[in-house]
Amino acid sequence: MQKITPFLWFDNNAEEAIQFYTSIFKNSKILLTSRFGEGGPGKDGKFMTGTIQLEGQEFMVLNAGPAFKFTEAISLFVRCENQEEVNYFWERLSEGGQESRCGWLKDKFGLSWQIIPSILGKLMHNSDPVKAKKVTDAMMKMGKLDISILKKAAE
Repeated sequence: MQKITPFLWFDNNAEEAIQFYTSIFKNSKILLTSRFGEGGPGKDGKFMTGTIQLEGQEFMVLNAGPAFKFTEAISLFVRCENQEEVNYFWERLSEGGQESRCGWLKDKFGLSWQIIPSILGKLMHNSDPVKAKKVTDAMMKMGKLDISILKKAAE
């Protein structure tokens, strides 16, 4: 069991969210769900909480209403090994959401994600500061990151 688990507050669509996320990540599963019961708050049988696992990382979700919203101050970072993975996660997670800059997007629930190729860190921390700046400049112009353009900028 992991020591620290992100806990995500949804605006009455947590059940939809866990179905969405577990459909995107191949190594995922719904571990536990609970529903409001008789005598408890809310409507009987309505989804209350859940625990999911995405790529080995557990998340807890709460179906709690509109009191709090997600912001870009917290994002989930998805490390991608190739352009195919970047494209896959970008397309799936941005569906119904909002694309942003530098590999960032918001999904349809307002949760921020960073879809980042694993090679980006190496390219941005090039020992040649001119090449590193070119990579950063190229990245700053992109929405979805393109590995071939980033590599070309590092030449």
